[in-house]
Amino acid sequence: MNFPYEGPDALAPAITAALSRVVDPEVSMNIVDVGLVYGVTVDADTVHVLITMTSAACPVIDLIIEDAELELEKAVPDHLEVRVELVWEPPWSPDRMSAHAKRFMGW
Repeated sequence: MNFPYEGPDALAPAITAALSRVVDPEVSMNIVDVGLVYGVTVDADTVHVLITMTSAACPVIDLIIEDAELELEKAVPDHLEVRVELVWEPPWSPDRMSAHAKRFMGW
C-alpha cells in the first residue's frame, strides 16, 4: 500500500484496488501509483480519503474525485459513506510516485 491506511484490515485490499482503478488522464496512470492518495481512514460510518493533485491547475480534478467516489462506493459495504477530500498540504512531489510510476515516466 502506497498510502497511510487506518481501518479494518479486511477492507484495505478492496479500497486499494478501487483507488488503483482511478486513472489520472493527464499521465495515464492510476492515482495510487502517481502518489495522489495521501491517506484513507475508515470508521464505523465513513471511508474518508485524502487526495491531492500534481497541480492546482489540474483540469481533471472533478473527474478524478468523482471516479474515486464511484469506485469506492462499488468496493465498500453499502452502510459506509464515501468521502473524498481534496487537500493541498503537503504539496505533491514526484517523490510520492511508486517505483513503477517512476519507471513508466522514465525517471
